[in-house]
Amino acid sequence: MAIKVGVLGFAHGHVNAYCAKWRERPELGVEVVGGWDHAADRLQKSTETLNIRPFKEIPRLLSKVDAVVITSETSMHADLVEQAADAGKAIILQKPIALTLPEADRIVSAIAKSNVPFTMAWQMRVDPQNIQIKQIIEGGTLGKTLMVRRRHGLGVHTWPNFGQMWHNDPTLNRDIWADDAAHAIDFIYWLLGEPETVTAEVETLLNPAIPNDNGIAIFRYTGGPLAEVVCSFTCTAHENTTEVVAEKGTIIQNYGDVPSCNVPRPDGACGLKWYSTDAGSWTESAIPSPKAHGERIAALAEPLAAFLNGQRAAIATAEDGRSSLRMVLATYVSSRQGRRVAMNDSAINSV
Repeated sequence: MAIKVGVLGFAHGHVNAYCAKWRERPELGVEVVGGWDHAADRLQKSTETLNIRPFKEIPRLLSKVDAVVITSETSMHADLVEQAADAGKAIILQKPIALTLPEADRIVSAIAKSNVPFTMAWQMRVDPQNIQIKQIIEGGTLGKTLMVRRRHGLGVHTWPNFGQMWHNDPTLNRDIWADDAAHAIDFIYWLLGEPETVTAEVETLLNPAIPNDNGIAIFRYTGGPLAEVVCSFTCTAHENTTEVVAEKGTIIQNYGDVPSCNVPRPDGACGLKWYSTDAGSWTESAIPSPKAHGERIAALAEPLAAFLNGQRAAIATAEDGRSSLRMVLATYVSSRQGRRVAMNDSAINSV
């Protein structure tokens, strides 16, 4: 019997890709039966598009489902997780986990208290090429990892209507850096764990009315590696996504995000390859790059379904979500105060 799922909030459009894939592939064992949203117009439009039942009251929806996908505005995450956890429902939560560490602590506490299944919906952690990068690093064939660079971006700050979207409402979200640089920062956390310190510059460079469109963060690990996240939300085209410099080789990934994946590329272009000094040659991955970034997002539906059906562990725990949020918030402290920030710095707690 399929797991019955309800959607709590349709602010993040990613949920439409998951729901569509679950509908197309009933063998995944997930049936989306209804949804709730505080915005009536969005609720009507989303439920009509997905052909599911709209609910005006959260308890009514919770009474009809086994699990929920929470894709509301980030400011509502803690409240919705607490309600779903109290009702004993399995939870999939869209990134980032919360706006602040106190909110993240509420989520961690609610999951620990209820012991319901919980996972963060981090797409980068289940991307097949990213998994291969992690396997190469951890396998040790290239020796000690010395530097990791992840470039990530979107072109949203070039959109004429982006300033009016909920992502820029401080009552609902922090800004696009917190909302989407979180992907790349969690990627670093997933690969390398929590760093010792963070140094960052996050700036508003295109439109003064829409904050934090470009930024660079450096994560320092004792004894190495150094890790860098470079994010531009004014980026409309790119190619390179990930670089790993190791003692005995280099890993290069292209076409791993929207600006690099959604623009024309040479026929047969390689998405992931690595050079080994021992072999003296490049090896190309057999894993193809998706033709469009939407395919990467939709591909998350399968591991999420496996999680809901008890066939795999969480993609990322609530504690993982809190740790990557702490790294994100440390970048704000560093950029605002112009200093290197230790991960145990108390200033992070009040951002």
